[in-house]
Amino acid sequence: MEDIEDLLVGGGSAPPGFRLPITAAVGINPTKNKKKTTNNNKSSLLQNLSTNQVPGTQTIFLKTFGCSHNQSDSEYMAGQLSAFGYAITDNSEGADLWLINTCTVKSPSQSAMDTLISKCKSAKKPLVVAGCVPQGSRDIKELEGVSIVGVQQIDRVVEVVEETLKGHEVRLLTRKTLPALDLPKVRKNKFVEILPINVGCLGACTYCKTKHARGHLGSYTVDSLVGRVKSVVDDGVKEIWLSSEDTGAYGRDIGVNLPILLNAIVEALPSDGSTMLRIGMTNPPYILEHLKEIAEILRHPCVYSFLHVPIQSGSDAILAAMNREYTVGEFRKVVDTLTELVPGMQIATDIICGFPGETDEDFAETVNLIKQYKFSQVHISQFYPRPGTPAARMKKVASNVVKKRSRELTSVFESFTPYDGMEGNIERIWITDIATDEIHMVGHTKGYVQVLVVGPETLLGSSAIVKITSVGRWSVFGDIVEILGQSNEVKSQSDKKDPPSKKETCSPCINEQGTCACSSAKPEPCACESDACNITANNSYPQPQSNQNAQDTPSLLLRRKLSPATAEMEDAGDQKLVSTNVCDHEWGLLDMALLGGVFLSLLTIVALLLYVRS
Repeated sequence: MEDIEDLLVGGGSAPPGFRLPITAAVGINPTKNKKKTTNNNKSSLLQNLSTNQVPGTQTIFLKTFGCSHNQSDSEYMAGQLSAFGYAITDNSEGADLWLINTCTVKSPSQSAMDTLISKCKSAKKPLVVAGCVPQGSRDIKELEGVSIVGVQQIDRVVEVVEETLKGHEVRLLTRKTLPALDLPKVRKNKFVEILPINVGCLGACTYCKTKHARGHLGSYTVDSLVGRVKSVVDDGVKEIWLSSEDTGAYGRDIGVNLPILLNAIVEALPSDGSTMLRIGMTNPPYILEHLKEIAEILRHPCVYSFLHVPIQSGSDAILAAMNREYTVGEFRKVVDTLTELVPGMQIATDIICGFPGETDEDFAETVNLIKQYKFSQVHISQFYPRPGTPAARMKKVASNVVKKRSRELTSVFESFTPYDGMEGNIERIWITDIATDEIHMVGHTKGYVQVLVVGPETLLGSSAIVKITSVGRWSVFGDIVEILGQSNEVKSQSDKKDPPSKKETCSPCINEQGTCACSSAKPEPCACESDACNITANNSYPQPQSNQNAQDTPSLLLRRKLSPATAEMEDAGDQKLVSTNVCDHEWGLLDMALLGGVFLSLLTIVALLLYVRS
């Protein structure tokens, strides 16, 4: 089926909350054997008319694979669907339609997607597939008969969902302009904004499949990004993650660079340090040009002293085979310079074990590099050949050797104790999440070291001064000394609970895709790198419910006017919900016309029923 680019008749001039009519032939797979209409066919048609739900009233199961960029795309899609009335759920069985946002970085990610698609088809559920897999591999067998949303068509997800629920197959894949940054959005964590600053990259890594999907570099303007930052700060966001396939390459296509953007964003952040900026993954070639400027920005009080810089291999020969466009010496220059110029600097990196042609000597160089720097975060993965990439045609290293090297490097990494010496330190942290044990709150120091503290959920979104009481392998533990308000006023903590035993609650994310060892509960995997080992279900999107407590304080995660209702996100204690406040208004001409249309439709259905019975 050809890509379909004009679903709406007459463009986008519909009133808020309304959809324009869609041509009947658009996106419908033609029936091969057409039969004459019979009374049975009429009865079937009428049955469908009477049982179909009104668009915007169904429940959507949304599942996300891959990197933070994919997570941001899912949040934008959830926001648009919610704004039009759809409910987002983590219950696949009870959903009316499944929406799967896919990752093409490694074979296990795509295999998990294939399994989910098969399960959906077996359950006879309408299905929409988004993300990098359909964009980069649109003709694979698993996507036959499935509606598709491309990576730059997420702003049209409502159209695709509506048509798919009608039984139509729709495919939107042609790249156009970048999706707007001010689309409705439902954040998985209301205190964290994942902000894509560009899509695609300038590299041509021989193992990378994501370039096929995300394409060449396309950057958002500085003004649009700064505007988005100001907007989310007003919404109560406390952490902004800059995300892209290569943050360091930002702006090269529009005549600016990363330091220009970062300085502009820092100027827009609150001066009290209540909202922090985290810079996303950057490859060595581009950051080398701006090391001192980047170091100065990383020293800023509102910027985490943390950076994700992939190395992938400690061997120059393997880096050349990967076409990484830098040497081990250049990577060392990046790490050494930032460590020297930025106090408390933390650097995360990536390693691919068993790349084609990797010898024991090449691997030994990688191990020695990791031993030398003792990085606090290392995302370790085994090489997986991706169809259509040059590396897939290279001679592979034996799988047992690859697994052995992965285990060995993981053992080396886990032998480090990166947070020794922090015990007794007084640190400022920013608290944005709840630990998996549901006892500790999760905060981060300026160096993005994960700190676990005991306290009420009201601490979420706040900043605090803590004393580090003990250190673990993946995080540290602390006691709150002061809670800082938005104006840095000191507030005393009341009803402080006795902390439980200092048991490690976070562990490295090791799964079937290889080994991903990290000290943070939220590592930032890059879409085009090897470390996208996180497969997460969007299981914390708020669900539409009635407003149970009129005194709940609204926290507006979503501002999108519907007609005649206004949907807004609220935080009612422990439960997130969407309430719909229906506003009284006078009947206008459009209302009367719609009512008349509904009345005429009912008369038509009754007439058809009487005709069939006769």
